[in-house]
Amino acid sequence: MELSEIRTKIDAVDDQLLDLFLERMKLSEEVAAYKNQHNLPILNKGREREILAKVTQRAGDKERYAYHLYSTLFELARSRQAELISAPTRVARRIEAALASNSEVFPQTGMVACQGVEGANSQVACDRLLPRGNIMYVKSFDAVVSAVESGLCKFGVLPIENSSNGSVRKVYQLLQEHDLSVVRSTRLCIRHELLALPGVKQEEITEIYSHEQAIGQCSRFLGGLKDVKVIPCGNTALAAKQVAESGNLHAAAISSHPCAALYGLECVNGAIQDSDNNYTRFICVTRDPVIYAGANKISLIIALDNRPGALYEVLAKLAALDIDMTKLESCPVAGSDFEFVFFLELEASVKDPSVRACLEEMERSCAQFQFLGNYAEV
Repeated sequence: MELSEIRTKIDAVDDQLLDLFLERMKLSEEVAAYKNQHNLPILNKGREREILAKVTQRAGDKERYAYHLYSTLFELARSRQAELISAPTRVARRIEAALASNSEVFPQTGMVACQGVEGANSQVACDRLLPRGNIMYVKSFDAVVSAVESGLCKFGVLPIENSSNGSVRKVYQLLQEHDLSVVRSTRLCIRHELLALPGVKQEEITEIYSHEQAIGQCSRFLGGLKDVKVIPCGNTALAAKQVAESGNLHAAAISSHPCAALYGLECVNGAIQDSDNNYTRFICVTRDPVIYAGANKISLIIALDNRPGALYEVLAKLAALDIDMTKLESCPVAGSDFEFVFFLELEASVKDPSVRACLEEMERSCAQFQFLGNYAEV
């Protein structure tokens, strides 16, 4: 048989498949109406298992492909049902409250909490996110959260991940423990330098101060030093300030070039970070959920039942709706054996009804589900 003839037959089969698919989706809508009327859950795992068992048995050596085809069909049907079923979810209420704020344009001013001192990377991120903001410096990430929760500051800026050293787990932990909303994010190119008092040479240095993230981002350089003590501190700008105020000719800080000028230090070595492509991402958080114009990123924290296929089911929901996932990272749960939470980021907007339905269905099916916000990155 010629290729053109085979393709003609495939086209005919595709026409039949489309008609049957549309009919199946229409029946799924009728199922949704029945479930809505009788307060039944969307997911019926027992029935899905029965169908998959029957399909894979009939499919012979194509059973793997049949299994994935029908699994995708189930995800599409459930996603459509989720759009139609009115069972309330926490994420739906949070999204509705955020959209009801009627805040179209992200503000340029406001009181913002920032961990560190003048010259810190967080301060640079604050200036980018709120160019005319009034910065209140605090000592820790916990203090940033407290300032926002108490209403002392409308906004808080926190580092969330670094391209070289991964996620800032402490910040994710705070987001899990506190009911804050991510409303904006930005990325900064980070350049670390080894700074010391004027005239100090690298071989004279016996102590180096910096933030743990910066230490991790310069691990290869630090690993090659001998008889040098590396001491973590609050942040890179604070490290520079401490070295400047100490007068210690054997101390240095891993910090930024602007901090050298700010605190009267000199660059001893400007090539110390592991990667030149070193970016840190910062988020802006608020106490009340708000979704501003242009929001196209969604951040989530989820936990799943410890069973085969649990993560696949979540990913299948996203794939079925053509939602682009830009981040998936697992993190062990403290105090447990082999239990994890996952950090997810999606390129999507909750103004899309199918996206909202997908989030609601994820909340229903996940052991833990936390919607952190829908926001734009600048």
